[in-house]
Amino acid sequence: MRGHRALWWSVGPAGELAVLLVHRRYLHRARYVKGWIRWRPEVPFTGELVTVTGLEERRILVKDIRMRPSHLALLPNSRFLLVSGRTARTETEGRWASNAVVFSSSGTPEAEFCIGDDIPALVTDVHGGIWTAYGDEGIYGGHPESGAGLAGWDTRGRISWAPGGRLPDHPLEGCTAATENERVWLVWYSGSSRGGTFLTRITPSTGDVASYPSPVPDPDGFAVCGNRAVLTRRDHNKRSVELVRAELNGSTWAVTGRRRLRVPGRVVMDCGQGRDGSLWLRAGNTWLRIQA
Repeated sequence: MRGHRALWWSVGPAGELAVLLVHRRYLHRARYVKGWIRWRPEVPFTGELVTVTGLEERRILVKDIRMRPSHLALLPNSRFLLVSGRTARTETEGRWASNAVVFSSSGTPEAEFCIGDDIPALVTDVHGGIWTAYGDEGIYGGHPESGAGLAGWDTRGRISWAPGGRLPDHPLEGCTAATENERVWLVWYSGSSRGGTFLTRITPSTGDVASYPSPVPDPDGFAVCGNRAVLTRRDHNKRSVELVRAELNGSTWAVTGRRRLRVPGRVVMDCGQGRDGSLWLRAGNTWLRIQA
């Protein structure tokens, strides 16, 4: 659409691509940042959520958005979620300010709550659970759930899952996230001397967790199908990514292929999301779908 910018985006459990468009009159451009992430909204603003499933397109006008989102995610029954990556304690009450808003299928706010501070990676599962991986400022910033590094939430802002000491190391930074049928994968790296990057698989129905060393340090994108996976690392603001394929042999993901992939647009932060064996990679205003 003329005058609009395609900003936050997500992929739903049915493979539907959703993008929030915002007119330039609500936006200003960060001086030293490039790519779509340079556009910042002035609050409040109006956006249009465009959801594409196959050849079908659905549009919802979302008025009076009173937050600066970092993440868009889809929920069951055509609902959706906007999340700001940062929050802070309120001066008057000392509680953590809300940074997540659930919207109805018509674009009306239904609920708002806090899901932690400093969220570089977020994904929703097929049942509407919200899964988050935190950055160092959140992990060491005093918010209790952020301090664990990874968390699961419901759409009322209640904690539904926590690591409970079952991770191989303490997280320092979230990288990306993916889903595989009923399971959720959160990718993160630790800050210890023995550290590294890990792929953590969570089964929401049971709370079970399993973690594997990642065959790629700090990937931007990850998708998995059974014992096969695909991972990407961007050349920031360049038109290429490193594409790595891997297979799970017991408890180890082994690299089976590696190549440099040229893409049609510049690749910046928040470029990858995995859904049921497909890695969706954003390159400028083009989305590529890469099978694991």
